Amino acid sequence: MLAIVGPTASGKSLLAMRLAERLPIEIVSCDSQQVYAGMDIGTAKPSLADRRSVPHHLLDVVVPTETFHAARWANLARVAIQHILARGRVPVVVGGTGLYLRALLWGLFDAPPSDPAIRERHKDEARVLGVEALHARLASIDPHTAVQVQPRDLLRISRALEIYEQTGIPISALRMRQSAPGTVSAAVLILDPPLEVLRQRIGPRFDAMIASGLLDEVRILRARFGRDARALQALGYRQVGEHLDGLLTLEEAVAVAKAATSAYARRQRTWFRKDRDAWRAEVPPSPAQLIDWWRSLPEVVPTPEPRLI
Repeated sequence: MLAIVGPTASGKSLLAMRLAERLPIEIVSCDSQQVYAGMDIGTAKPSLADRRSVPHHLLDVVVPTETFHAARWANLARVAIQHILARGRVPVVVGGTGLYLRALLWGLFDAPPSDPAIRERHKDEARVLGVEALHARLASIDPHTAVQVQPRDLLRISRALEIYEQTGIPISALRMRQSAPGTVSAAVLILDPPLEVLRQRIGPRFDAMIASGLLDEVRILRARFGRDARALQALGYRQVGEHLDGLLTLEEAVAVAKAATSAYARRQRTWFRKDRDAWRAEVPPSPAQLIDWWRSLPEVVPTPEPRLI
């Protein structure tokens, strides 16, 4: 299998569509926000024309109020990959959510990095509901951890909840698990332009999202699912929501969203540096170069060293 991954605005989707002109591929989206129905413009979801041209999987899986995590995505991705192979076609995983790719290839054997958006939401909930309410939520999903954390220790409560929201696995279970090889092997291409290049792309791309109707998209989603829907705290959606609430001018919201997206791209680059066996390219290769590299690789299922949390 082939995976094309990397930070936002690195050119992954365009390369995959060009590859489809040379190979009978189907794309498996590896994006933690494109799984949400209705979140189209702000997630740079593939256009309907692209989706008609090349089959895409794991888009529009859940609604913005539903909980979704890496373990669930990996299970769905394995099923999609099996079906693609059964049709005699090539599955290509495309996206920038490194935790999802890790769950697919290796299983969830390590705690994901902190997500500032989730942390901020927990702080907001603690101010409104009280820290004890978050502790009660933790007790319902991970009683083993809850008894070890003081009911008002927001930092530790938030971290435990954060990991569960990202992975679907309690932190107590992750602490006891060693790494295990996944059921899928892949040749991984990481598109990794310099951060300054990504910043130069992120700004105009977000301006284009605004011009394409992102404000109306956020209005519709908030009216249907509520302004506090978890998925609507994502990059871009949170800042536009704050503008709609009168907390930011449009210019301020756009500036904050661009800065936050650039910071996210920096974290993505750091995450993907962990994969030492991948082909790392600042500039996307041509489809012919990508095919030649992919076909030259031996078919080997990697076996990482076991690690504990």
